[in-house]
Amino acid sequence: MVRNVWVIVAVAAVVVAVFGGVAAYWEITSAAAGGELVIFHAGSLSVPFGEVSAEFEKMYPDITIKAEAAGSRMCARKISELGRACDVMGSADYKVVGNLLMGEHVDFNIRFALNEMAIAYTDGSRCSVDITAENWYDILAGDDVAFGRSDPDMDPCGYRTLMVFQLAEKHYEIPGLAARLRAKDRHIRPKETDLLALLEAGEIDYLFIYRSVAVQHGLKTVLLPDEINLKSQAHAALYNTAVVEVSGRRPGEPITRRGEPMVYSVTIPMNAPNRRAAEAWVALLLSEKGREIMETNGQRCMRPAEVDGADRLPDSLKEFFE
Repeated sequence: MVRNVWVIVAVAAVVVAVFGGVAAYWEITSAAAGGELVIFHAGSLSVPFGEVSAEFEKMYPDITIKAEAAGSRMCARKISELGRACDVMGSADYKVVGNLLMGEHVDFNIRFALNEMAIAYTDGSRCSVDITAENWYDILAGDDVAFGRSDPDMDPCGYRTLMVFQLAEKHYEIPGLAARLRAKDRHIRPKETDLLALLEAGEIDYLFIYRSVAVQHGLKTVLLPDEINLKSQAHAALYNTAVVEVSGRRPGEPITRRGEPMVYSVTIPMNAPNRRAAEAWVALLLSEKGREIMETNGQRCMRPAEVDGADRLPDSLKEFFE
């Protein structure tokens, strides 16, 4: 009798395990197979993220992807201050996530891509036939030349531009150059991609922007020396001498940002409404297909990617860090 009871218990355990596993599997696949996926991302990620999403929609045709481009700091504030629902956030600076979201709103941060600062222009830009990496600061300082940059409090490209000014002053050994350039720029927008239309319309002649964006839009570029462009790990200590103050998590509590080589990151908020789909999308981004899309669009990938908060990384993403 006792033996029969144990047999019944054992059989029941197997049934629960089997059907419980099926139920769990169905929960995962159905969540990733349908519904809405909301992605907040830096403006400079618009093109590659759009292509990743197009591939994702082939895999999950019932998913509706809603992507919103903004400055990375603005993306973070949509989550932290406005309480907007978001499934995936892609930032042009991994420290935006660390400074504004980590701990309260996200519990891991994946560093996956790199970039560099450049100056974009068109054939119609004033002095376009003369500008080089050795004289760009003289041309931009001219009275008849207009250039643009993004807002440092909303977009990393904005404070990185100010860092470029400071590093250029050191590199070219021209006292007061950073102040001259900062006093001259009058065309400031929330994110750097907002200025593309002004550049193409001829309202501004030059634009401080990421090299990848210039590549994606077929723009001419001035490639800056590695001592200035925030690209090279070899110059990390030099970059660190450039300092810009930006707004912090709370009013009146600014954050001091120091220059460093550029690193992009992606994360999933703790309260993501469609978390399983978010994990599947990030997995595609980190896959060889996702990396191919990023690099085709002029943006180098970290190989391997790195993660802050590895102990809180979803199981579905751990294979990329093993």
